[in-house]
Amino acid sequence: MKRRSLLLGGLAATTPLLAATPAGAARPAGAPSTSPLTNLAHLDFLRQDVTPPQQPGHTTYRLTDSPAVGALWTYAEPGPDGAFRRVGGGAYDPDSDTWGQGAYNADDISRAAVVYLRHWRLTGAAASRAAAYQLLRGLTYLQTADGPYAGNVVLWMQPDGTLNPSAEPKELPDPSDSDASYWLARTVWALGEGYAAFRDTDPDFAGFLRTRLDLAVAAVQRQVLVRYRQWQVIDGERTPAWLIVDGADATAEAVLGLAAYVEAGGGATARRALRQLAEGIAALADGDVREWPFGAVRPWALSRSVWHGWGAQMPAALARAAQALGDRALLGPAVTDAAVFTPWLLTSGGPDNGRLPTRTDRTQIAYGVDSRVQSLLAVADATGRSGFAQLAALTAAWWFGANPAGTPGYDPHTGRAIDGINGDGQVNRNSGAESTIHTLLSMLALDARPELAAVARRTEIVERVGTLTLEAEDAARQGGATVVSPPSAWTGESLISGSYVELPAGAGLRWQLPPADQPRLVLPVVDLRPGVPARTVWGSDTGPLGEVDHARVGAQGASPAPGALLPVTLPRELAAHDTELTAQATAAGPATVDAVLLEPLVSRLTLAGDGHRTTLLRSAARTARTVEITAGGTGAATVEVYDATGELRSRHTSSATQLRVTVLSGGFTLVRR
Repeated sequence: MKRRSLLLGGLAATTPLLAATPAGAARPAGAPSTSPLTNLAHLDFLRQDVTPPQQPGHTTYRLTDSPAVGALWTYAEPGPDGAFRRVGGGAYDPDSDTWGQGAYNADDISRAAVVYLRHWRLTGAAASRAAAYQLLRGLTYLQTADGPYAGNVVLWMQPDGTLNPSAEPKELPDPSDSDASYWLARTVWALGEGYAAFRDTDPDFAGFLRTRLDLAVAAVQRQVLVRYRQWQVIDGERTPAWLIVDGADATAEAVLGLAAYVEAGGGATARRALRQLAEGIAALADGDVREWPFGAVRPWALSRSVWHGWGAQMPAALARAAQALGDRALLGPAVTDAAVFTPWLLTSGGPDNGRLPTRTDRTQIAYGVDSRVQSLLAVADATGRSGFAQLAALTAAWWFGANPAGTPGYDPHTGRAIDGINGDGQVNRNSGAESTIHTLLSMLALDARPELAAVARRTEIVERVGTLTLEAEDAARQGGATVVSPPSAWTGESLISGSYVELPAGAGLRWQLPPADQPRLVLPVVDLRPGVPARTVWGSDTGPLGEVDHARVGAQGASPAPGALLPVTLPRELAAHDTELTAQATAAGPATVDAVLLEPLVSRLTLAGDGHRTTLLRSAARTARTVEITAGGTGAATVEVYDATGELRSRHTSSATQLRVTVLSGGFTLVRR
């Protein structure tokens, strides 16, 4: 589970990421290409039917006739023999058989219901229909049905079905059904897809789901959408005040459910909520091909510095809303995120848990990978542009070995997924609900598109040339430049990359640069503070690159911390043959420098496997560039050139080994052999 409260700790995972042992490791991906990738066995293992005691405000569909409801264990850990045991959240008390948080939670129950719904609709499997039915009954039991919190959702349930509205450690909101939350958003997602699936096959149950979804939407209206078209100031920029928990990430998952509901005949109230929430998500689109965050839709309205992989389904939500509402204006930010930001993300390291704004949390998990896959496919479906589907396949290769550990993240023979990969390549062999759910959502998408599944099985990263980070504390210092190690790297809205350097007037920094074969953008990551008289002048051994005004930021407003830690793109590029980068403080200051990002004008990622090879090229140049690559493999290479909107501009084949290919300004090129 991922929730905004975890951002306060720097996007830490809820389970230990270094619980890795060889036991229970996924075997190498080797299921025949004709076999479905989706295997529900491990998710089935996590399911549990529970008969809850009578609890005020909580009931569900036909509870008297069928007192057991569907639930899902939160975590699963391998033992020394490789066998998995199911685990709850928080500290366990064996005397009472309770967990500090609980055994089951609404976040995972809702998303597991989506897995079974999509599997049932894809394959017609009766077992998946039954599982979805039971989980939706369990989810609606967790929803508070009356009183001041009606429509909201209790997050945790103990093994005996007792609700735990105030978990330990404490989570916000507390009690968990006292306000809008991630779990309310995910409940809307599941109920919307559930209504669409059951509308024709079980109208009575669908009617119950509709009633509960309307109850959830009413909660969103009174707690969130009451602020529709109200704006808040965040470090000089206005952001929407009507997002669920101030998050485009949480809101996106509610939008996925509302879009499904509206397309299946949902009423005017849901349609209005869908439009309003989608408008709020679209308002967080930011940057361009050369400026942070490179065309992404930001996930959190309270920070200009944060992007994270987990839960980043904002483009998917906008694409689905655009289709459901017939409003292509909502599609624009989703297209830019898919065509401009995602190629940058893939070539610069992949869907990390945190770009905050540097790669300060390089952990990668299934939730982040699947969020990119789902977003790319949704934008591909909404636009009819096949390049986005190809990018989705390259992203999905993470599960088959194209990841920082170089090991499969999913075993189609068992249905287990790993819980994550640390930045240093260490693997967490736990296989909890969230990782299993989001892996299976991607496998379902690949099973529906077997041609993409074949591309996703490029299992080895052959080459990655992307963003290089230079730490300020690693530079040679002069004139009183001081390294500062803060007591906490988390500022409240961003994450400092280790230490930073303070530069009083006259102080400077000098980096020795590794060799490069092309020009690079230079983006100092600096703390911008309004009213602070600090400026830095930047240059290389061959000339000036530009200045940074460290006071060029607006009022703090509702931001959790003063100032903003942001990459600032210098106006001139670093030449390919430059060997030094310098910074000099020219005003009273002090100027704060955290790091420097060096961005090649053309970045690239090459994956290979099974005798095939795919290269992604991404351009940050102002004009089209021609680059030479080694295609590898045998047979003819296919070269597809896409512009900054994902439109295919040219396509040709070549049998040459060394290829000269064009990459359009802001666009991407795919070479497959």
